[in-house]
Amino acid sequence: MDRARRALGQRRIGHTGTLDPLATGVLPLCLGRATRLASFLSAGAKAYEATLRLGFSTTTDDRAGEPLGEARAVSIERQEVEAACRGFAGEIDQLPPAFSAKKVGGQRLYALARRGETAERRPARVTIQSLEVTHVAGDLVRLRVRCSAGTYIRALARDIGSALGVGGHLTSLRRTESAGYGLERAATWSELTEENREGLLAKLNPINTLLTDFPAVTVTAEGRVAVRHGRALAPASLASGREWESAPHVRLMDGDGVFLALAAPRAGRLHPHLVLVD
Repeated sequence: MDRARRALGQRRIGHTGTLDPLATGVLPLCLGRATRLASFLSAGAKAYEATLRLGFSTTTDDRAGEPLGEARAVSIERQEVEAACRGFAGEIDQLPPAFSAKKVGGQRLYALARRGETAERRPARVTIQSLEVTHVAGDLVRLRVRCSAGTYIRALARDIGSALGVGGHLTSLRRTESAGYGLERAATWSELTEENREGLLAKLNPINTLLTDFPAVTVTAEGRVAVRHGRALAPASLASGREWESAPHVRLMDGDGVFLALAAPRAGRLHPHLVLVD
């Protein structure tokens, strides 16, 4: 983050979800007042390219961990791998890795694991929207995965290996999409320099283009004042229709198309809960 602040000349920068240490790929950054939207952006679907090795599991579910048992020879056909992967499509209960940022009793699992302590891990409900086997060669399997936020690809590799009866762990991971942004718009680490500031700024997306899955409602001039003070908006303060009533969140815009706030519908009114204007 410090490198990004220096390169972009910005003090307020937030990210939309960390990557595992061995992973590469897309990590959208939010600048200025857009940092207030980071948690909403991080809740979106993610896409990955992953490689897993069959034959043994590890303590961390990836190649950084210690092997759990001896490696075994693997001779599995692609059709078997594809059949196993079909069992993970849709909504599943996924047990997080022992070394993960999940909290148990107020403590991170990885902190407990590093101290040699164990804790009861509870499965989390996640969604595997698509899971494609792109290559199988010996004990290596390559996958393309699209999934909900909170999914551990390490855990998916572990569970696929378990389903095949041979064990497995993640050896490489590349995030190809996050918050609706893909690799084609990403800057590389080497491009993240002050000398390249103009090129980096050209890659930025206006805040008005974010969270377009939420309906947009235009407010009146009086409504804009109410938003700035965090007051609930009655229908009279809205310049557009009432198609927002069943939405979980609504984007409040002024007549110039400026993104003012996120609001939640409640009892026929829109209640701003994340105001973007001072």
